[in-house]
Amino acid sequence: MADNANKLPKDAFEPLSDGSHLDNERIAAPSLTFLKDSWRRLKKNKAAMISMYILIFFIVLAFGSQLIPSVRNIATHPNLNNLPPRIPGIDIPGFNGTLVQGGQRVNAYTGDAANVHYWLGSDYLGRDLLARTLSGTRISLIIAMVATFFDLTIGVTYGIVSGWKGGRVDTFMQRVIEIMLSVPNLVVMILLLLLFKPGIGSIVLVLAFTGWINMARLVRAQTLELKNQEFVLAARSLGQKPWKIAFKHLLPNLSSVIIVNTMLTIPNAIFFEAFLSFIGIGVPAPAASLGTLISDGQKSFQYLPYQMWIPAIVLSLLMIAFNILGDGLRDAFDPRTRE
Repeated sequence: MADNANKLPKDAFEPLSDGSHLDNERIAAPSLTFLKDSWRRLKKNKAAMISMYILIFFIVLAFGSQLIPSVRNIATHPNLNNLPPRIPGIDIPGFNGTLVQGGQRVNAYTGDAANVHYWLGSDYLGRDLLARTLSGTRISLIIAMVATFFDLTIGVTYGIVSGWKGGRVDTFMQRVIEIMLSVPNLVVMILLLLLFKPGIGSIVLVLAFTGWINMARLVRAQTLELKNQEFVLAARSLGQKPWKIAFKHLLPNLSSVIIVNTMLTIPNAIFFEAFLSFIGIGVPAPAASLGTLISDGQKSFQYLPYQMWIPAIVLSLLMIAFNILGDGLRDAFDPRTRE
């Protein structure tokens, strides 16, 4: 022992001066809240950020076009029917107003159409496909907002109440959900058509009837886990009312599940509306929906493919962007993926 003590340096037991070695305990990383940390990780996901910018572009374009009279107008012009896309200043086949007839490429913008420019072409009634596509995109985004509203109101409330109450109340509420799930959405839509006319109103009623069920089940499962956590038990022992506990403690901890599931519910609602319109029981004519545009375009797809390709590409971009953004939000809000 004496030999080991002799090996220590002479200043081993010297007192440290004030302020020395303070950097050893300094935290170099900035203090971040949960939302800031999630946003930081979301920005690192390039695909999710590109999808978010695509969605912002479509939202601004679809709703902002209502302020432009020339784009908002969807009047019929039978003398300007089935014209191909024509963009001023672009001389590229497919966008210069030419099409193939009899094996030769000819200019379709002659006579009354000489001074007209349909950027995405016209349909069989001479209606501007750009204006109709923007109108259909606007309907799809409205359906997305409706689905979000029902998810955040009925779904979240139903799930929290079911999970918080537990026991017989929870059992009864879950049996109700199982009964509702046993009836397909298409059957519900057909039954509603017996009472109401086809349109956005009927689609909204279907979403109000079954669109929030998946959210309710996820929120209920998370509530069952959270209500036995220490911070919730402490709030209950302090006498806080259940609704205060739900707003102050449950909702903040359920935010990641709610946001992610909402983003993944939106493309399902958009596709549901497009499918109903495609088979003729959704948004009726002359209103423009992406589903009705695809349905009209597929009838002349062999000769005028642009009439179907354009709304199909817009619908695909919307659904893919929402799905990729939803996946990015799931990774950003999942604590297990933190670096």
